[in-house]
Amino acid sequence: MSQRSYSPDELKTTLAGGLIPATPVTFDREARFHERAHDAYVSFMSSQPIAGVAVWAHTGRGLLLDEEIRTRVLRRWREAIPDKPLIAGVGARHQQSNPPEATRETLAMASAAAADGADALLVYPPFWLKHNEHSDSLIVEHHEQLSRLGLPLVLFYLYEAAGGIRYATSVLDELLTLPNVIGIKMATLDSVMTYQDVARHISSQHPDKLLITGEDRFLGYSLLRGAKAALIGMGAVCSDLQAELLAAHFAGRAERFLELSDAVDRLAEVLFIDPMEGYIARILYALAKLGIIPAEGANDPWGPALTTREFDNIDRVLNKLYVQVE
Repeated sequence: MSQRSYSPDELKTTLAGGLIPATPVTFDREARFHERAHDAYVSFMSSQPIAGVAVWAHTGRGLLLDEEIRTRVLRRWREAIPDKPLIAGVGARHQQSNPPEATRETLAMASAAAADGADALLVYPPFWLKHNEHSDSLIVEHHEQLSRLGLPLVLFYLYEAAGGIRYATSVLDELLTLPNVIGIKMATLDSVMTYQDVARHISSQHPDKLLITGEDRFLGYSLLRGAKAALIGMGAVCSDLQAELLAAHFAGRAERFLELSDAVDRLAEVLFIDPMEGYIARILYALAKLGIIPAEGANDPWGPALTTREFDNIDRVLNKLYVQVE
């Protein structure tokens, strides 16, 4: 199947103003890949108003999937969206303590993604370098090696509890000037100060780079503070509302933006709650509740069990959401 190839500048233009869902993977209760549910989800999402799709990100358990399932997931998405950008998360497992080996593992994952049709790479933070005395130079070196593969790169600033690492401003400057780096996805969760500081720095020092919000819990505000696109797990469900939210913001339709921002915040407040690792199962439950995937495929083998109260809260929001924003 043919697909278009994107230069870094072309990809920035294509993604700007758009929603890129970080997509989950469907499993049954025995932790087996549920292909029928995944096919149903891919078919539905391929018709939604999205700018592209991200696979193998945290929402898609990219670092936990075995190679066979990773390949099947990426190839299915490639087949479904040949004319839209497909971004693949790449990294190494968090317990990896040997920096050269972790980089080799990341490069192998990146090469596999490229071979199967990915248009760009979302680079997981090299968490294994967090306490290394040479962490700054090794972080840059890690990204330099990925840059040499030739695909556009999206940096990933992730909060530490989810496997992220804090980048010093000097490190960010070096990373943002590497060849093929088109921008950075910010996912700080509850550190508005960090988001503000990085957003301001990019606006003043790297205005040619794309600030991409991954801030599910303050999506609307993150757009107001400079994000030009959204790559978020929440975008995997109710993507039509979030795509319209972005469109309203960039078109200057303030009243509609505020209305949609309030609605999307209510969704985030039942999906992205403690325990945070449960958000993937909550998204899958919401997809099943909306009739997009079969309920038997709405399982996350790695997350905590959900409670009846969580189900009820998601039901309540979904039942109100579409009525109130029409």
